[in-house]
Amino acid sequence: MEYAAVALLALYGLGYLVLGGADIGAGMLLFALGKGDRERRLVVSAIAPAFLGTEVWLVATAGVLVGAFPSLEGELLTALFPAVVTLLIGWVVRDVGLWSRGRVDARGWRTVCDVAVCAGSWTVAGAWGLVFVGAGEAGIGRAGPVPGIGSLMLAALVAAVFACHGLGYAGLRLGGAVGARVARTAGRIGAWRLYALTSAAMALVGLGIGTRLPLLETVADGATLAVLVPALLVVTPFLLAAQAGMWWLFRGRVRGPGYF
Repeated sequence: MEYAAVALLALYGLGYLVLGGADIGAGMLLFALGKGDRERRLVVSAIAPAFLGTEVWLVATAGVLVGAFPSLEGELLTALFPAVVTLLIGWVVRDVGLWSRGRVDARGWRTVCDVAVCAGSWTVAGAWGLVFVGAGEAGIGRAGPVPGIGSLMLAALVAAVFACHGLGYAGLRLGGAVGARVARTAGRIGAWRLYALTSAAMALVGLGIGTRLPLLETVADGATLAVLVPALLVVTPFLLAAQAGMWWLFRGRVRGPGYF
């Protein structure tokens, strides 16, 4: 049961990084990809079908961490509290921008929402970088150190991986002039190959952090796992099927305004 709990945590966490990291990265590049209000709406339309579905993976990751690794969750939250709060703020700002963009038919309002999406996405990516670096450096049971230059550079590198991942995702989702611009940026590597490479990079980041955490040492008792793990094994195929169905449903490239 202990190894099954670790495997489920890894599945959900890596699922979020690969899938959720794509729409976060696309939001980071919103103003670089969209040169005007209409083009930015195309980019937002490419993000829209994905961001709620991929956030489910983050909620599932948090649920497994709280349920199957309660002591580890408490230690991580204490050690990384400032970075986690920053992450949540960026998450809320980004989602408010996405949800609110089409609520008022005014260019100035849409620009404010686009700034919220872009700034929130950068904040989320940077905060994840600080969380990953802090989890690797702080250890369990003591407060995390004040980030130094090296830590900030590593966090910036993680944010850059998010941005590259978003570029690959945008290349898969966008058509027309915006898609052609993304293709030129990706160059010979191509959008599919870029997305595959950055997906691997996101997964390696997650696995690297996971190996630094004392997962087996902090796993919950057998009675808890006996209830939690079978329930998760039942739910997981439905989550995978829903994610696959979403990708199939929205497999076409975005060529015109829609959604938000």
